[in-house]
Amino acid sequence: MSANWRRVQNSGCTKREFLALALTACAADGKPSLNAGHIDAHVHVWTPDKKRYPWDSRYAEPAADPVSFTPEQLLKYTQPVGVSRIVLIQMSFYGTDNSYMLDAMSKYPSTFSGVAVVDERSAAVKHEMLRLMGHGVRGFRITPSTDQKGWLETDGMFAMWKCGAEQRLAMCCLIGADAIPSVDRMSARLPETPVVIDHLARIGVDGTVRDADVRALCDLSRHRNVYVKVSAFYALGRKHYPYTDLGPMIRRVFESFGPQRLMWASDAPFQIQKPYTYSGSLALVRDRLDFLNSHDREWLLGKTAEQLFFADRRF
Repeated sequence: MSANWRRVQNSGCTKREFLALALTACAADGKPSLNAGHIDAHVHVWTPDKKRYPWDSRYAEPAADPVSFTPEQLLKYTQPVGVSRIVLIQMSFYGTDNSYMLDAMSKYPSTFSGVAVVDERSAAVKHEMLRLMGHGVRGFRITPSTDQKGWLETDGMFAMWKCGAEQRLAMCCLIGADAIPSVDRMSARLPETPVVIDHLARIGVDGTVRDADVRALCDLSRHRNVYVKVSAFYALGRKHYPYTDLGPMIRRVFESFGPQRLMWASDAPFQIQKPYTYSGSLALVRDRLDFLNSHDREWLLGKTAEQLFFADRRF
């Protein structure tokens, strides 16, 4: 019996929590997990309680829209459509204070994993990454500032990527197509670091899906630890349900990366602002992309995210 299974048996948890723990133990032991429902690999949550969870001073205004999107509000959308686990992404207006996300993960340990934000300029960045890892964080969001070309070529970013390689912590890149070359260079330099490209590298955010941009994204597949989130459909291409205009781009990315390096995500709550819907995002991958078979959908809708963000979680 493995240590993972002993932890499950000795957990003293409820029946519902026992199932979630058992699923994680299976994944960590390298065995197929039971059907635990889908995983949404990218969601933000926040609270209107700014006294307890203050915003970073750089994000004092404007007000959040919606004003509130708590875990409880989120679960009202996810549970009816079979999404049982979620990767929380630290919201930008909290800066590097990950407290609200960590508290949500602590309150719902079998439901949430997390992607945090840290200050790569800090001399203690590795220590902070390891501290957050101890709270269940499995990735770190990074994004260019003004220097698209040199944003990864700093000592702090190298320290982050090196720690990511050592601990299998994902570098989750919020980028546009113009930043793909820098990710390509860094992935060649540190090939063991897991890298996740958010939202199809936002290709088509201006309404046009350019062949050169898709080709650049697909070329990243030569790095075996690069993954892509198939997500944020409300913001790409024609930006209209049922989002089938994105099908050709998604197919090219699928043919390059394969299902085991792609994961679906909603980018809620932005995906659920009218006229968009949460179920509409899920339906594109679950029901409408005819080049996917049932095996492919299992990976995109859960197994890829499970292995990267949930497989070694400690509850």
